[in-house]
Amino acid sequence: VSQFMVGCVTMRFSPRRLPRPSGRQIRWMLVILAFLPFLFVGGEAVVRARLDSDQLGAGATRVYARPLGFRSGQQPDRGRVRAHLERMGYRRARGETMGIGEYYLGSRGWIVGRRSFRGAEGKVPAGFALLRMDRRGRIIDLEDENGKPLDSFFLEPELLGRISWRTAEDRLPVSLSDVPPSLVDALLTVEDQKFFEHNGLDIRRIGAAFVANVQAGRVVQGGSTLTQQLAKNLFLSPRRSLVRKVREATISLVLESRYSKEEILQAYLNTIYLGQDGAVAIHGVGRAAEYFFGRDVSELGLPESALLVALIRAPSLYSPFRHPDTALERRNLVLRLMGKAGVLTEAEVEGAVASPLGLREPSSPIRSARYFIDHLAEELETAVGEEVTPRSRAVVSTLDADLQRAAEAAVNQGLARLENRFDWLAQGENGAPLQAALVAMDPWTGEILAMVGGREYGKSQFNRVTQARRQPGSAFKPIVAMAALSRSGAGSGSEPAFTLASILDDEPYRFDTPAGSWQPVNYDRDYRGAVTLRDALERSLNVPFARLGMAVGPERVVAVARRMGIRSDLPAYPSLALGAAEVSPLELARAFGVLATGGFRAEPKTTLSGPARGEWVFDPAETYLVTSALRGAVERGTGQGIRSAGFLGDVAAKSGTTNDFRDGWFVGYTPSLVVGVWVGFDHGKPLELPGAGVALPIFADFLRAATGESGRKGPWGSPGFSYPSGLEIIDVEPRTGLRAGW
Repeated sequence: VSQFMVGCVTMRFSPRRLPRPSGRQIRWMLVILAFLPFLFVGGEAVVRARLDSDQLGAGATRVYARPLGFRSGQQPDRGRVRAHLERMGYRRARGETMGIGEYYLGSRGWIVGRRSFRGAEGKVPAGFALLRMDRRGRIIDLEDENGKPLDSFFLEPELLGRISWRTAEDRLPVSLSDVPPSLVDALLTVEDQKFFEHNGLDIRRIGAAFVANVQAGRVVQGGSTLTQQLAKNLFLSPRRSLVRKVREATISLVLESRYSKEEILQAYLNTIYLGQDGAVAIHGVGRAAEYFFGRDVSELGLPESALLVALIRAPSLYSPFRHPDTALERRNLVLRLMGKAGVLTEAEVEGAVASPLGLREPSSPIRSARYFIDHLAEELETAVGEEVTPRSRAVVSTLDADLQRAAEAAVNQGLARLENRFDWLAQGENGAPLQAALVAMDPWTGEILAMVGGREYGKSQFNRVTQARRQPGSAFKPIVAMAALSRSGAGSGSEPAFTLASILDDEPYRFDTPAGSWQPVNYDRDYRGAVTLRDALERSLNVPFARLGMAVGPERVVAVARRMGIRSDLPAYPSLALGAAEVSPLELARAFGVLATGGFRAEPKTTLSGPARGEWVFDPAETYLVTSALRGAVERGTGQGIRSAGFLGDVAAKSGTTNDFRDGWFVGYTPSLVVGVWVGFDHGKPLELPGAGVALPIFADFLRAATGESGRKGPWGSPGFSYPSGLEIIDVEPRTGLRAGW
């Protein structure tokens, strides 16, 4: 009856007199009373389906960037470390003492007070790292606060985004033992002081709420217990109705009969709605503590606990990021209510009221990481199946947050420069703008370090790194060169038919195919006579490479491409040698990665869980021949723009341009990093510019940001290529390609 009365007040109430139930309402009440036993049975079935099947913790999977770590012998970049700490809300230490969440970066020593965080393997505790450096900035000692040597020390990873799994909720489940007592006290004081005494329904509170609402002429006080709120949040729609209130009461009784008070309280703390992070709803105190304060819920103090409880009534109205003054007023009201209830002393209330909100500093989002997250989600679904993936609540990915920001900036700035300089590039057909894609990988592990699938994810979710198939043009020539310079079978011991000094004819060439006559031409429509294979690759000459492709055979080119990781369809046509088949940027970058490692082909990897997979497919001496020529392309050939762009480090690279200038490519590598860039229109409108003019500047900007001008800076820097065994350097006669003096 009390539930019925509250429902009446909620639905239709006149402040002048109490509402008289209509005949229809009385009939509904009688029907509900008659079917109450059946509602109880139905409620029990619903509870079993939701809670007993472990669906309570299901929600969005949080995707983190690879953590920033320290090891002895490492030479970390001070600016990169400081930027990461500030993005994560750490404070620079001001005095002699340091606390968790603070840092000090001196000239010969660093101290970092890492906050605890929850990763893919569970909770990582808070702690301190003391780093001592030599004069070059290299770590010589790494210890914890007790002087115990550490093998490594990782900072909390940066959140990239979420995989929603068809839900717009984000939840970080916690145990009741992790929740500080101050938060529980605040919650029970404001929401349900009789929680441990009632059986799911607080009749006295319902009556008090009814009287208060009657006196106010509107709904000013709720009578729901925490158990009823949990029932409503988990099982019922937000629409107010008499039937819903009865179901809420029934399910509450079921919850109280099947679960302990502690289990119900824990479930409530993990499901309560506490605000929005963009389009994603924040549920539970675990995720809310991370979002608002950048801390684990177990580390929250009294003021922070009171603020979370203050949000329950109206998360949007009291959002501390959008309405800090309103949030502060509501938080202080919660604290004073705790004092009035005898939970806090007057001194404790006043001390907490004087505290600031203590919010974390908002970090700049990595907008383009959404392409990578979508790709990761597809891989997770394929690997473990849809029934399991929603329970994976945290994934530490391979993505490097700094490299991703550098990739995003390089793409956006590169496209803006092109459109400002060449007005026809700013005029896409049917409103489709000029696009670009960039992918960076660790060639040894296959870990994807950066991925930009387009210029604006919000307008186009099509990932041009993984989903687009475009002709690579001359960027395919290193694969043809690999087919010519490697032995006929890996490890067979047979000698290759070609060397870098082999002479190729650069003269008009016509070949008859079933589809008609094919006559390749050079990009400048000029011919140079006899050229070496090295010169043809460095200067990207089409006619000599068309001849080379026919000499080794299109079938062998396909076979070598497969060994280098190309999985797209590759018709064994003569034009394959000039990049006429379509591949994805990820495939081409992976193939160049085989050259970077000296013959090891790594499987692409998106998470840091599990070992890297791959196999040796070529001898280092074989791949170094192609690398040598591609280094020459940077110094003397089509990749010289890298030097004029300011990158001075050791790099091997190749440009690519397709027929009618529809696609522009630039792909290159160092021993520790392989990068692929594509520029073009989705609908194939001609760029009227070569790959070296559109994709090279983006490549150079990214590489310079990733490894510095010298190519040796940061974790992905490298001193350069080493000379492998098994090679012989000799002088040759340039006209014949034979050993000089013979």
